[in-house]
Amino acid sequence: MLPEALNIRDKRIAPATVLAPMAGVTDTVFRRMIRGLGGCGLIMTEFTSAEAITRNAARSSRYLFFEPDEHPITGQLFGAEPGVMARAAAMVEELGFDIVDINLGCPAKKVVKCGGSGLLRDLKALEQVLHAVRAAVSIPLTIKVRAGWDENSIVAPEVARMAEQIGVEAIAVHPRTRVQAYSGHSDWNIIREVKNAVRMPVIGNGDINSPEDAQRMINQTGCDAVMIGRAASTNPWIFQQIAQYTATGSYAEPGEMDRYRLLSTYFRKLVETEWPDAIGKMKQFACWFTHGVRNGSELRRDVHTARSTAEILDRVDSFFADSVAAGGVS
Repeated sequence: MLPEALNIRDKRIAPATVLAPMAGVTDTVFRRMIRGLGGCGLIMTEFTSAEAITRNAARSSRYLFFEPDEHPITGQLFGAEPGVMARAAAMVEELGFDIVDINLGCPAKKVVKCGGSGLLRDLKALEQVLHAVRAAVSIPLTIKVRAGWDENSIVAPEVARMAEQIGVEAIAVHPRTRVQAYSGHSDWNIIREVKNAVRMPVIGNGDINSPEDAQRMINQTGCDAVMIGRAASTNPWIFQQIAQYTATGSYAEPGEMDRYRLLSTYFRKLVETEWPDAIGKMKQFACWFTHGVRNGSELRRDVHTARSTAEILDRVDSFFADSVAAGGVS
């Protein structure tokens, strides 16, 4: 069974499920939508450049904005310069985050040059970063790591042991290499190896697309919690479904009216908060979210050809009103 809770020092994460940090996705509007649906124990920000926020870059500061109802919440940073990472982590603590996390998994070229999974090629440099950040903050420190740079350098267990000795208090493991990026399959055996290597909590991540997958990961790896990323962007109910599955052995699938309500609410929240590039966000989310909707390709086309937020909202309302009239929404 899925663990009832995950404890990271004095922070109780219940249930033991985590929303993965995703660039361009896990902003405050998306996070609050996930939190409102229930079943997600911990949410995380988009990964944020330590260099940028220490220079007071407005865009990066927006990445670290959160509302009071988002607790418990983790602020995630990336970077490779120990002093800069330490200052940024202190800022995360000052902002009121419950946990600070270091990204050691992003495979993007522009991130690898200054952190992310690039640090997996230089464990001495990584050690310096971890020491600096640990000394700079009093809140719990966690890391999110990939298996390694490539299949010939699987370093996740070694990184986990080093991090634990320094004072890192939990590790999330995405068992793909940087070279794999998001292709192929994640090797859950690596999560089990990390779990066997350390005493701190281990959070499993990768290829969880259903409650059954989450349970299978727990059974196969012994990990203490599960982290879900891309599946949550197409099925925000997945955390709620995991909670239902854990409690009853079954779970409900969202109907089209559920999808309409969530899509409409999410879009309106983007407008209300005057989110920069709200139109782009709407089109992005519509592309992910409408694949379970009857005639969803029509809705995606309607959204993508709209030229304003008001036009998008009108087209979403009209599409689902037509489906109700046609008997396509229950």
